[in-house]
Amino acid sequence: MSARLSTVTAEMDFDRITRAVGETLEEFLEGQARHPLDPCLPPLVDVVREFLGGGGRSRPLFCYCGWLAGDGDPAGGPVARLGAALELFHTFALIHDDVLDGSALRRGRPTVHRVLRGSYHGQDEGEAGRFGVNAAILLGDLCLTWADELLYASGTDQDSIRRAEPVLHAMRTEVLVGQYLDLAGGWTDDVLDRSWRALRHKTAGFTVERPLQIGALAAAAPPDVLRACGAYGRPLGEAFQLEDEMLGVFGDSLAALREGRRTVLMALTWRRAGRRQREAIAAGYGDPHLDREGAERLRAIVQDTGADLAIGDLVEARRREALAALESPALPRPARTALTRLTAR
Repeated sequence: MSARLSTVTAEMDFDRITRAVGETLEEFLEGQARHPLDPCLPPLVDVVREFLGGGGRSRPLFCYCGWLAGDGDPAGGPVARLGAALELFHTFALIHDDVLDGSALRRGRPTVHRVLRGSYHGQDEGEAGRFGVNAAILLGDLCLTWADELLYASGTDQDSIRRAEPVLHAMRTEVLVGQYLDLAGGWTDDVLDRSWRALRHKTAGFTVERPLQIGALAAAAPPDVLRACGAYGRPLGEAFQLEDEMLGVFGDSLAALREGRRTVLMALTWRRAGRRQREAIAAGYGDPHLDREGAERLRAIVQDTGADLAIGDLVEARRREALAALESPALPRPARTALTRLTAR
């Protein structure tokens, strides 16, 4: 098979898996709305459905690549349900993340707690805000419950699910630990170490490595395949998140600068900054009213310390490490082709 044909086949498989995951989610949510436990549920299903419409389905695609790495049937087997469950878990994590950060927007649209405040029956704006936050926490919990319900529904290949369970459980713990690390602490001496740990637990592993391993385990992959998935997934997940941090600081939106999360990029900037630069970071980074002039001052500090160049070098090094891992003889050719394509994305 030529390289071009392999690439086209991989893209066609990605489109097919993406559609299958979307159809599985829609069928599940429609069932929740059609036979609700209570009349309050259908409007909440609509909120989840709208939220899910903006995702890129990267986790299901990496899960599919893991399935291929384990020599699973290219048709996908349980991947549609596994991928749909990953999407619901991701929805739970993002809804709670936005509550914890007090974010107003997600993907350019109002966050779930901002949407739900409109369902409050009353005129008090403060109470409406509290209602939106509390309702979002409950809806996030419901998405977590639904992820399990979808996984263990009748018609699912339960043998595949049971094989993947250890990594599914580890992934959930890692995300919550990473979220805690994201919350805990200010500009302390250990901020860079804490930021790295948060990145690896909360986002990097959940984005690539764990979905890959879940798919591979579902296909009964041997240990050498799981190690190859980790050797590829860990550095690529880190590269993805580091690049996302750069976009948060240097992109058009001021949301990341206003939230003030202790990212690796900003922790490295803090470590390299002088006294006056640190004073400016402490005053501006995390200010919910930060304007564009203040944002430019923060961006200039990042660049003056060279932290942006250092992160760029790390992203490229991690990308090269991930691609080198694809040379492992443990990975069958269809998996290598698909993962090379996802890396390019």
